[in-house]
Parts: sequence; structure tokens; C-alpha cells
Amino acid sequence: MMIKEIAVPKLKDPIFIAAWPGMGEVAYRSALFLREVMGFKKFAKLESKEFFKPATVFVEKGIVNFPTLPAGFFYYLQGKNFPDMILFLGEAQPPLEYAQTFSSVIIDFVKKYKAKVIFTFAAKPEAIDHKSSSSAWVASTHSDVLKEFRQEGLKVLQEGQISGLNGIILGVGKAKGLKGVCLLGEIPFYTAQIENPKANISVLEVVNKYLNLNLNLAPLIERSKFIEEEIDKLVNYIKGEMPMPGLTPLGEEDIEKIKKDLAAYSKLPQSARGKIEKLFKEAQKDITLANKLKGELDHWNIYREYEDKFLDLFRKDKKRDQTSN
Repeated sequence: MMIKEIAVPKLKDPIFIAAWPGMGEVAYRSALFLREVMGFKKFAKLESKEFFKPATVFVEKGIVNFPTLPAGFFYYLQGKNFPDMILFLGEAQPPLEYAQTFSSVIIDFVKKYKAKVIFTFAAKPEAIDHKSSSSAWVASTHSDVLKEFRQEGLKVLQEGQISGLNGIILGVGKAKGLKGVCLLGEIPFYTAQIENPKANISVLEVVNKYLNLNLNLAPLIERSKFIEEEIDKLVNYIKGEMPMPGLTPLGEEDIEKIKKDLAAYSKLPQSARGKIEKLFKEAQKDITLANKLKGELDHWNIYREYEDKFLDLFRKDKKRDQTSN
């Protein structure tokens, strides 16, 4: 396992935020949102090829290739009216037998920059409806830190577990002298595999206030409305109900389209989604840009979700050629 630095930023007692994919994408997407809207700069890469072993190979046009192995990236931000920060985004969690070693390497690295406090995020599955708002809960490595958040009105996780790297790294950090906080956002039990912007909002509101970040969470509010509507359609279908009064039941093609739309929407950050939509519009006017669009879809591993729309570009282009002839 190796950390390659491309820069050595000068930071003052930075807050460290770490996140990996997990239930409801609460951890990863909360950290990803911070990276996108606050202008974090990449300064190091964590490579750990010995911990990630491919379980399959990819075949495209008959050619077999190994998949790209997951990595982790460190970003930094020098604050003006808020603390300096280091942000770590892991593309995937390694097998749990490596979790402690993995976390130790990361903690030792950020300690070089005098980080003393760790923030992580996690999901808290609850028996709530997907239309319900999400409340934030807190757990901490030290009682004095917990007291701070309790005074802010947060619910305290009195007992339970924080699974995976989003929890393990707090325990490792505590053993190495760092204080840690995990903010947990409530999600419905039945949506554990779906992105949950409401939970992102609940934890980011706490971070926003605690670190004085002046975040604009409007994009997450918009995204939460879209996903809520899509879940409505799926839930109604599963129940055998009409999707909306006066409409006919959804067919199999409709359901597959909803699933594809939801999957594509959930995987993409706001900025990437906007770029892809722009490329589609440009490719409609200039088909030579299709290769650039395909590259962007492959980069986010969402080509299958957009395949029909992508192939339509060529069908429309062929029709234009026939018309012009």
C-alpha cells in the first residue's frame, strides 16, 4: 500500500473528513458534495493493489480486460472563515480483514499534517417512510466532543454499530490520539441500496454549522425530490397500485426505464450529470462528439443506463443523411 503525493500543502490543524461508499451512499455522497462545491484540490493518491483482487473481467467487443482497481484520493482546502480541511474519498472498501491496516496508513498520513479531528458519515436505517425527513445522529470517540454535539440538539447513538471503514477509521484514529465524530443520517430500511439525498442534507447541515462552511444545499434538495418521485413509482408498482390517479399501470418497459433513470441519476454527481447532458445536446448537432460522450459515460461506468439514448444519436444522424440524399 502506497500513498503518492503530488503536492505538499501547508495546512494548519486541518479537520480530516473520510468517506467510502456504503448504505444509502450517505458517507460517500456527502463527502463528494463537499469536494464539488467547495473546490477541494487533489494532493495525494492511495494505491492498495494488494488488498483489491479482481473478481471478474470485463468484455467489450469481444476483448477481455481486467477492471481498474479501486483507489483512494486525498484532497485539501485552505479555509478563510473556516478550518483547513483534508478530505479522503475511497472508491471502494477493501475486505474487512484489511480495514485496520488500511485505516492506520491513512491516519498516519494525515497526522503528518497535524490533523487532530476526524469526521465520518454513515447511514442509520430506520422504520421510516421515504417521504419522511431524515434526522442526524451522532457518535463520538470522546465524551467532551459528544457533549458539544448533544448541545446542538443531535440525537446520540447510545448503542449499536458503525460498520465498515466509515466506522473502523474512527477506532483506529482514537487509538492514535485523534478525536473522531460520526454523523449518521436516517434512511428507510427498504432504500438501503438507493442514494438518499435527505440523509446527505441532514449530516451536511450539522457539518455546515459546526465548521461554518456556508454551504448551499439546494442541489441536494432538488435531487431528493426527484428520487422520492422515482421511489414512489417503484413502490406503487410493487404494491400493484396505480402510479398516479387516472394513469394506467406501469409496464415492464416503464419499470426498467425508471430503474435505469434512478440508477444513472444516483451514480452521478450534479456537475457530471450536467456535463453529460450538455455533451448529448452537442452530439445531436455534431455526431463526431459521440466519442467524447462515450468516454464520459464509460468514466462514470453508466453507459448501460444511457445506451438507448446514446444509440439514438446515430439513428437520428442516419435519418438526416437519408433525408439529405
